[in-house]
Amino acid sequence: MLRLLHFSSSQTRTLFPLRSSVPGIKRNYLVKCSNTEMVGEYLLSKERKQASLRLCNVSSFMTELLELSAENPSLHVVIIPGNPGVVQFYKHFVEGVYEMLDGRASVTAIGHISQTKKVAFVNQEIQNTEIPIFLVGHSIGSHMSLEVFRSLPERVKYCVGLYPFLSSNKESVAQTVIEKISMSSILCSAISCIVSALGLLPRRLTRFLVKRSVGKSWSTASVEALCGHLLQYHTMRNILFLAKTEFEKFAQEPDWMFMKEKQDQISFLFGINDHWGPLTMFEEISKQVPNVALSIEKEGHTHSFSCTKAGSVWVADHVVSLIKHQLQVKADIVKDTMVG
Repeated sequence: MLRLLHFSSSQTRTLFPLRSSVPGIKRNYLVKCSNTEMVGEYLLSKERKQASLRLCNVSSFMTELLELSAENPSLHVVIIPGNPGVVQFYKHFVEGVYEMLDGRASVTAIGHISQTKKVAFVNQEIQNTEIPIFLVGHSIGSHMSLEVFRSLPERVKYCVGLYPFLSSNKESVAQTVIEKISMSSILCSAISCIVSALGLLPRRLTRFLVKRSVGKSWSTASVEALCGHLLQYHTMRNILFLAKTEFEKFAQEPDWMFMKEKQDQISFLFGINDHWGPLTMFEEISKQVPNVALSIEKEGHTHSFSCTKAGSVWVADHVVSLIKHQLQVKADIVKDTMVG
């Protein structure tokens, strides 16, 4: 039976049965959050601390970090983005997680580097082994987070996958098209040239085009991230190369054995109508790993939640609820041990 999540009393969350087409699944739950007061307070806050951007040399490879550091952190939240791995898209999410944890945790979003380099980053940048690490992965970053968890089981205390891309979706037309493009060097080169040509336009014009197309509801930070980082030839080639490796990797099934071993330390949040993390995967996880914590977001924030302020705040609230629950469970265990 699927384990229910514990949420703080300051929020209103309701659970609805989710009908499953997979035999043997007795009960799943749809989690809906209604906490407009918290969201409103955060969106209107002018005093919140701003995340800072810096370059980090990890094993001779440079990557961008977006971070907020606590003076005496009780934990460290490491965020692994989805493709294209541009950390600037996660500005409001990073700031939301930091603020909702009352500034007691350091929060770092790390740009895309190889898997071994992510492990090296943790060992290099978070040297205090007594500080628990909470991994938060988005899309393909969910898979990457599980791989980091596998490499650092003693240091990682919990892993959250947001709108997880864990396996290719053969029913998705969009994925089929992207896969075919990513497998063709000619198409990759042509598309990258077109994108880079758009990047040569005046920034004011590219902002206008983005706001009138894909970024109608996006935050200013996300619009700037797209205009300033994605509209470049090498960036687009990297995006398509990563997509190619994703599809090659996901021809295999997820590592169910590892998830079963760590099921009390893993959680996934799915969205409605998300072809990257479809509800068929939600159901498959329910069947393969019945005790893992699963939730479904029904507020319409979509797979690209971090591009909007409202989506960033809602998901940050969800992640922080999971973190606080884990900390409370640990505190209860320590208390019971001392009493015993």
